[in-house]
Amino acid sequence: MKDRIDRRFAACKAEDRAAFVAYVMAGDPDLATSLEILKGLPAAGADVIELGLPFSDPMAEGPTIQLAAQRSLAGGMRTKGVLEMVREFRKADQDTPIILMGYLNPVYNFGYEAFGKAAAEAGVDGLIMVDCPPEEADPLADALDAAGLSLIRLATPTTDEARMPVVVRRTSGFIYYVSVAGVTGVKEADETAVAPYVTRLRAASGLPVAVGFGIKTPERAAAVARVADAVVVGSAFVEVVGSTNENVTSSVLSKVETLAKAVRAARVP
Repeated sequence: MKDRIDRRFAACKAEDRAAFVAYVMAGDPDLATSLEILKGLPAAGADVIELGLPFSDPMAEGPTIQLAAQRSLAGGMRTKGVLEMVREFRKADQDTPIILMGYLNPVYNFGYEAFGKAAAEAGVDGLIMVDCPPEEADPLADALDAAGLSLIRLATPTTDEARMPVVVRRTSGFIYYVSVAGVTGVKEADETAVAPYVTRLRAASGLPVAVGFGIKTPERAAAVARVADAVVVGSAFVEVVGSTNENVTSSVLSKVETLAKAVRAARVP
């Protein structure tokens, strides 16, 4: 639901802090562990959850999330399974927004209207489709609007003044600013370079701006939290999943807690 996203950002703004957005790949390393991690994210400090839809050709991702998608698909996770995970999560949590982040092909194959309806019924709040150009997004936006879901767009360092109105059109919930040119998990975000883009995107869209890509450490997260409305971290958590053989859930949630605390404390004098 769009209002669940709006309420969460309003609550964080009222506390004068950035929201913390945690990304994990659905089905990684397996369904049971992935569901445990998902259920534990709010208590660990995630204000908003981005749940990855596994896809075989994730063009915007670096090796870390590419491998996570491969592990998920190899374990049998598919789009309907991701929606079932959300449905299970909603049995205990009706407040934390969940955004599905992925690529257009699985959603197109599902059917836009059918997907929008199924996602809303499962408890999804919004969708980020990395490879859906704004000029071709109206059919998807129509289906999501009908289901009460947000279509959340990406803006990048190459989004200029002429392009910005196209990017923010029909966007709701928040804008996702990709802070570095390139793929996930490779370069570091620079808050001094990010700040002017955040200001421009807020003015153009009237929406909160979440900054992601290139944020792995508490120090980076805190720095970005001082200039953005939300901080998105993903590869740092997915790396833990891929490199830990025991206590995967507790290891991931511990990492989430550390970064969430850094974001929450970033603006404290």
